[in-house]
Amino acid sequence: MNNEVIINATIDQIKDFKESLLWADMQNELSTWKTGFEQELLSISDSAADENPSTAAVLIHLGDVSGRTKTVNYLLSLPDIFLQILEEKKDDIKCK
Repeated sequence: MNNEVIINATIDQIKDFKESLLWADMQNELSTWKTGFEQELLSISDSAADENPSTAAVLIHLGDVSGRTKTVNYLLSLPDIFLQILEEKKDDIKCK
């Protein structure tokens, strides 16, 4: 199985996207989500203080919110990850 990431966009297209209004709007929306997740984590912590914080339901909920936060962080970093991959491929081609 080939795990190589295929990126069809060019470096310039990704750089332009990072400066676009669309990306700014997406970042704003994802940041709003992240703020909501942080508030949800605080809410879980507050309610867990009154209950047993190690119950399966609390732990599953914490894991769920943590997973969503990691996903948003990954989405916010995707353009930079793509640029890094393309730059590395470009460097590999120059070395060959």
